Amino acid sequence: MQAQRQLQRMRAERDLFSYQDQPSTEYNPAPFLPMSKKEMAQLGWDSCDIIIVTGDAYVDHPSFGMAVIGRMLEAQGFRVGIISQPDWTSKDDFMKLGQPNLFFGVTAGNMDSMINRYTSDRKLRHDDAYTAGNVGGKRPDRAVTVYTQRCKEAFKVPVVIGGIEASLRRIAHYDYWSDKVRRSVLFDSKADILVYGNAERPLAEVAHRLAAGETLDDMQNIRGTAVLRKEPLPGWYGVDSTDLDKLGKIDPIPNPYEMIQESTCDTKKAEVEALENEVAAQPIMVQPAKTRRPWEMTYVNLPPYDVVRAQKTYYAHTSRILHQETNPGCARALVQRHGDRVVWVNPPAFPLETSEMDAVFDLPYARIPHPSYGKAKIPAYDMIKTSVNIMRGCFGGCTFCSITEHEGRIIQSRSEDSIIREIEEIRDKVPGFTGVISDLGGPTANMYKLRCKHPKAEQTCRRMSCVWPDICGHMDTDHTPTINLYQRARKVKGIKKILIASGVRYDLAVQDPRYVKELAQHHVGGYLKIAPEHTEEGPLDKMMKPGMGTYYKFKELFDKYSKEAGKEQYLIPYFISAHPGTTDMDMVNLALWLKKNKFRLDQVQNFYPSPMANATTMYHTEANPMHKVTHKSEKVFIPRGDRQRRLHKALLRYHDEKGWPIIREALKNMGLTKLIGNGPNYLVPPADKSKKTAVRKRSESKGQFTKAVTRFSSDQPHNNKAAKGRKGSSVKKRGSANNSNGQKVVSSPKKTKRR
Repeated sequence: MQAQRQLQRMRAERDLFSYQDQPSTEYNPAPFLPMSKKEMAQLGWDSCDIIIVTGDAYVDHPSFGMAVIGRMLEAQGFRVGIISQPDWTSKDDFMKLGQPNLFFGVTAGNMDSMINRYTSDRKLRHDDAYTAGNVGGKRPDRAVTVYTQRCKEAFKVPVVIGGIEASLRRIAHYDYWSDKVRRSVLFDSKADILVYGNAERPLAEVAHRLAAGETLDDMQNIRGTAVLRKEPLPGWYGVDSTDLDKLGKIDPIPNPYEMIQESTCDTKKAEVEALENEVAAQPIMVQPAKTRRPWEMTYVNLPPYDVVRAQKTYYAHTSRILHQETNPGCARALVQRHGDRVVWVNPPAFPLETSEMDAVFDLPYARIPHPSYGKAKIPAYDMIKTSVNIMRGCFGGCTFCSITEHEGRIIQSRSEDSIIREIEEIRDKVPGFTGVISDLGGPTANMYKLRCKHPKAEQTCRRMSCVWPDICGHMDTDHTPTINLYQRARKVKGIKKILIASGVRYDLAVQDPRYVKELAQHHVGGYLKIAPEHTEEGPLDKMMKPGMGTYYKFKELFDKYSKEAGKEQYLIPYFISAHPGTTDMDMVNLALWLKKNKFRLDQVQNFYPSPMANATTMYHTEANPMHKVTHKSEKVFIPRGDRQRRLHKALLRYHDEKGWPIIREALKNMGLTKLIGNGPNYLVPPADKSKKTAVRKRSESKGQFTKAVTRFSSDQPHNNKAAKGRKGSSVKKRGSANNSNGQKVVSSPKKTKRR
């Protein structure tokens, strides 16, 4: 009973779908949320209550944010329109659906617009997986800011910003592209309110309260939102961030069991005993004295924008505080002054319960792109159209990843029934479905229904990771719910195969070998991607990732169960180059490991400093926010500058002769000329040998081309070209797979041949 009471405290006061429906519930769900006045007329609408502006093509699928938010608001009774990838050079496109009755909702899309448009080397991309035809340039830089300004020009209505771009810029943040600390996006965009994280709960409250006649001035304390104010909210108690985490001496992370001041009734008990001793005692109702928990109605004063911009130690300190205030159960509000105003960041919204998650994913999605795109391919849709998102959140806390900062550490899982319904819907509705579900996953493949075993600890914990440096003793690692889900899913009529494409957290998987067995024997299509990210202890510690010992343990189990099933299957490991804390020697050791294990990486990705990630703080400040942050803290080594980043990338691609000159030069400077030579024990060949090899390869290539030409008559040039194209394509595709950072990992030639 006590555990139930503690768990209850983590829940929101009301269910997501418990609001009184708006008058427009008389309308049936739209086949697609309208993108034009013509579609609105077909639905019988004279106006939209809410218009969502997005930087992505509109795909009515639960993996696309605009569809989830739009359908959720539609289910609440609101008429929702979509303006997708508008021309941002004027306000005209922002007016094509008319003035919204309540507000504009603005998002850059599923990706940060800067990461979408630029490589980790700050070079402009010419493609966009979230655009019809994979065409680049359909969204502006800093799309949230630009879109919001155009909405403000179009109509005088509130603008609510959200999505990952806004979420990760809610306070002052380091901006990799301009190499400086920028203000909160609320200042640059002039938006009225920011919703961060998965925003269903705060958005529903904002929409219903605006519909009821309230103004945004009445909505300054909604969980999961940030607003601009002159001063902190009245009635709240402020504490200075340096009192919580002193710059000179860092306090340890509080023990979860010491965070709550239990209610006491000692004073009342004495009063009761005195009354009972009186002859004419009267019956009374005794209530225990209520003690305010230390985080309730409390805000943390962060160092002001001018300070974190000028002093990197204070920036690292601010990042540390923010990451400790992400647990909805005990997070305090945050306040950061920017000039004469403050950014007020309310505590995170409470996570959705299973029933609410089910309701969100059971909404009437068309599951295909809007018809206006015709037959144009949208690569992001093609990649996920037969995948199923089974959970949200991640308690891994990897420093280079922003999922925890956006979705939180608490896992929010759907029910088995809801997931099975979606699989059946994919089977019945997705054009060209072949019977293969491409993924049952989420931020990770195997955190489904894994949560803290002790509700009180879950409510009060401020750890940045539940699995680093070791798996917390309170963390549930029983994979039974996931195993049961997999087994039930592959029995659905019409389903031939259930694949797992989301990354497997192998340090969790080895805690339950039954999961590895189920995975290896039924849900791998020859290759399984996992992400060690590095082999060396230094970089792994800065990433908050487990050591290679866990990788080898997982590989042993994976190989064992694959062999038992009579299958030849391989692990595809992913790695990051140029991550904070990675020295040149670390990369040499990783390259040697890759060569020894006959792995060849293609299209590798250097570390990309995204806003608000802990590794980005390291990159900017050279301080480690996971440990003590002082003016004398040991500096984190940062691979900085184009040359060093190119070297680290070249070492990951040790097999590519284009990188051999820079690798040879680095090895000579490091006193490692013994690694230059021919044979399996060397990293790269000598310079003179490589030149001869290159000449020989060009000669052989020319001879092969001459032979190829002689096989075709002069009147068949197109067939000759097609034949060469097919050959090159097949060689490129064999044994390869892409990861979320764009890395393509190619197995050894021997393994490729077997496939």
